[in-house]
Amino acid sequence: MNETTGLKLLFIINPGSGTNKTDWNAVIRDHFSSLNNTIDLFELHNNCTTKEIQQKIEQCKPGRVVAVGGDGTVKLVAECLLKSNIPLSILPAGSANGLAKEIGIPEDPAKAMDICVNGTSKKIHLIKINNQLCIHLSDIGFNAFVIKKFETEKSRGMWGYIKASWKVLWNRPLMEIEIQVNNEKIQRQAAMIVIANATKYGSGALINPEGKLDDDVFEVVIVKKISIAEIFKMMISHQPYDPRKTEVFQTSSLKMKSLKKAHFQVDGEYLGKINTINASIILDALQIIVPTGTN
Repeated sequence: MNETTGLKLLFIINPGSGTNKTDWNAVIRDHFSSLNNTIDLFELHNNCTTKEIQQKIEQCKPGRVVAVGGDGTVKLVAECLLKSNIPLSILPAGSANGLAKEIGIPEDPAKAMDICVNGTSKKIHLIKINNQLCIHLSDIGFNAFVIKKFETEKSRGMWGYIKASWKVLWNRPLMEIEIQVNNEKIQRQAAMIVIANATKYGSGALINPEGKLDDDVFEVVIVKKISIAEIFKMMISHQPYDPRKTEVFQTSSLKMKSLKKAHFQVDGEYLGKINTINASIILDALQIIVPTGTN
């Protein structure tokens, strides 16, 4: 281990993340007990605000802040570090850990904490969607409905997500939408619209093959029909989409209207039903720690 000596790390821990009962306080303290780094731990309570987290960051003055949780926790901590010079690290502790997988952070705690210390800082863009910050993936329609169902399932993890998907698969009304992108208005029927900062979901489904976290555009993926063939491409083969079923647009801004309200989620958090979307890119918004050698 090529330890970065003297680095101060603030761990923001969400004890409600994930499917196990890991004592993250103990895991983190044990890992750093023999290392020459300073650590501080802050455990999120119910309804914890960004103001409380920002106050802790200002008090601690860390070299890096580590989000210990899933994509929702990462999003919350990212909001507190927006446009700051403090990099965000991730210790995956959620059910899916989509962004962590996207940037190559392993789920093994010791390996992830090694990257927290010795990884490289990289600037990425984010997306502002209806006053919500999106760091990973947002969508309206099919997958957001699955997330709503998932929240009511007794089974957690991937099995719970599969069960929720199966229920929604048989109840998937198409949306009548109008999209304004790149100064062009288009009308479509769609099962799902994805506003994509990243390339794939935590499940491994590759929804946005063209995505890059550090370019000057995001992608709008129009899934016209949920089909077994397209799901197979997303999950397994990663072959090009059938343009009759899936379209991808690159843009720095988006306006969208749906004839009827549809289910909406941002970074795995279900946010109810909406029928309008306004989205724009925030360039160089956040510094994140990635494994050294990552492009």
